[in-house]
Order: sequence, then structure tokens, then C-alpha cells
Amino acid sequence: MQMAQIGPGVAGGNNRQTLTDADADGRALFREWCEAAGCTVGVDGIGTMFARREGTEPDAAPVYVGSHLDTQPTGGRFDGVLGVLGGLELVRTLNNAGIRTRRPVVVTNWTNEEGTRFAPAMLGSGVFIGEHELEWAYDRTDANGRRFGDELGRIGWKGEEEVGGRPIHAYFELHIEQGPVLEAEGTDVGVVTHGQGLWWLEVRLTGRDAHTGSTPMQMRRDASLGMARVIESAHRIAMDHQPEAVGAVGHADLHPNSRNVVAGRAVFTIDFRTPDLGKLTSMRERLEAEAREIASGLGLEIEIEPTGHYDPVTFDTGCVGAVREAARRLGYSHRDIVSGAGHDACWINRIAPTAMIFCPCKDGISHNEAEEIMPDWAAKGTNVLLHAVLETAGIAS
Repeated sequence: MQMAQIGPGVAGGNNRQTLTDADADGRALFREWCEAAGCTVGVDGIGTMFARREGTEPDAAPVYVGSHLDTQPTGGRFDGVLGVLGGLELVRTLNNAGIRTRRPVVVTNWTNEEGTRFAPAMLGSGVFIGEHELEWAYDRTDANGRRFGDELGRIGWKGEEEVGGRPIHAYFELHIEQGPVLEAEGTDVGVVTHGQGLWWLEVRLTGRDAHTGSTPMQMRRDASLGMARVIESAHRIAMDHQPEAVGAVGHADLHPNSRNVVAGRAVFTIDFRTPDLGKLTSMRERLEAEAREIASGLGLEIEIEPTGHYDPVTFDTGCVGAVREAARRLGYSHRDIVSGAGHDACWINRIAPTAMIFCPCKDGISHNEAEEIMPDWAAKGTNVLLHAVLETAGIAS
């Protein structure tokens, strides 16, 4: 609740978008808390924060935990934040109990997980694993043309540490489910076994601006009509790939966006997701083919650019087993579950053994200021995180 006071939304949630002044303030508070807990805090060249609690074997590769502190423009108080502050609570609990781990434990705040202001999502972790080049990330621009690298420097969180230079023994990420399954079933903990793959496709349709009243229907090159038909196509494609496939358009711009002008340009992003790689590939290929056919039939020019992608994820069986066993030992009800959203863990899984823990959220609502969780749910998820980390990092004798 204290972190939520930084970058408050208009309806009880948060607007703490990446590389804003609010993001800088949230980072400063997190660093203050981590240093008070005895951690040393490092920052890399893309702004990701690493709070390290030393182990009795300091040369051993650490166990990492964490998530992100940045939010959607109308985001909730727990998406990402639970995983970062749950990691801090883990450190405080070890301190209070006088427990030393053999391996160091590092609590991480990944930069720009949300991808709202600067696309793509999970940018900090993507650069960390080498999926994106650092300079390419610096050149990303927001809707106002501001460069990522410039904004990172402006808020004072461009670190000197090399990006990706840290060894990781294992990574655990605690997160709210962002869906309704756990609450509906009355289940305490989600043991995340897989993550959906994703394609974000930005479609740009170009026709011709024209007066709405004086341009005959058959003589128009209407980009908004093309957009509507491509959106319908995206929905139909997702439905044809059931089960476990989704698709939607969540961002769209019409130009000149005037009530009495036929739109000459439309720019919008299609979001396809599924845990099945074959389906994911098929959905993209079919959308591109149908969209080009739609554009041709309406006399529109078309460009399609992928702006985000990762293949479906299978999390490490050893780390997943540690989460499942921790929930069992603690007596919590639990179930295997597939993540419908993308997370930094999806990238880190490529370079280190990784698992995720899901906490229920009220009515499955997320990316919404009404997002809510119960203290008991958070405590159980964090307890599972603690026990899985202790098993993986080892307790010093």
C-alpha cells in the first residue's frame, strides 16, 4: 500500500509507467527498503535493479526472485509489485529468523515489463538474455517521440553495470494470476508449468483521406473499414484455433481521426497468444494472408510489422517441483496452471532454470485499477516462494 502511493491512479490503482518520474520514485523507495534490509543494490545499463543478500558461499551463482514495479496507465497495485516486494519480504523474513543461505539471494526489479509506454514488453529482461540489443532498446520511442535511453538517463536510473553479466542459478517469480481460475476454484496457489507464446503484429493500412459527406461509397479508400475487417479476421482466426488460443486488438489509431473525414490511415496491434507453437505460427501466417487480401480488395496499402514475440514456454521441472512441494508441505491447496500473460520469467527461462508462483486475484481482474488481492493470498504465495528459494539456495549449516 505504501508503494501504491507513488504514481496513484484516478480510481484507486496506479499509473507508474516505466521511466516516468513516478517510476523513479518507486525505484528509490525500493532501494531504500532493500538497503535497510542489508542488501547491496546494483543497477545495470537498462535500469534493472538487483538487491543482493549475501550467502555463505559468495562465489556461488545466486538464486534470483522478482518481477517489476512499472504499471499500466490504469494499472493495479499488485501486478508485478507483489513479486518484487514478496522477494523483499523473503529477505526480511530470513533476516528476522537468522537464516543464512549458502547461495546469495537477489531480488530483482526488471525494467519495462509492461511495454505500454515503450514496446516491446519485458524489454529489460529481453536485453538481459540477449534477445534484444541494448542500443536497439535505447532507440525505442514512446507516443511523444521520447527515446527510451534518453528517458532512462533523465530519471537517473541508467546504471553502469553490464547488462546480462550476472550468473543465475535459478529464478522464481511470484505474480498474481491475472485470471479468474484460482479464486473460482478456491485454490491457494498456482504452480505455473507453462507460459503462452505471443505474437504482437502492428498493422498499418493506408488509404486516402476524404470528405465523409461528398465522397461516394464506391470511390473511397477507407482505412477504418479495412481495420474493422482485419479485427474481425483476427477474432475468427483465434476462434478457429480453439482451445487455448486467444486474439484481440487492444490498441488502434485512426488518422486524421476527425468525425467528418474518411480515415486515410489506420494503425493497430493484434495480440495472438497460445501455449501451442504450431497454433501460434498458424495464426500469424493466416492473419497476414487474410489482412493483405482485405487491403487489396479495398484499395489499401498495407504494412505488417512484428513488434513483440516469444515462443511458448515450458518452465524447469526442478524449479516447478520445488514450488509444488513447498505448497504441499505448507498444506496449501494448489494446482498446475498455464500463464496466459507474458512475464520476465518467460525470458529468463531461456538462460536459467525458472518457475513461477501464482496468487489468486479478485474476479480475475488485472491491468485495471480495480485489481485486488487478499492479504492471506499474498502471504501463502510468498511463503511458497520462501520455501522454494530455501530449497534451491540451500540453508547454511
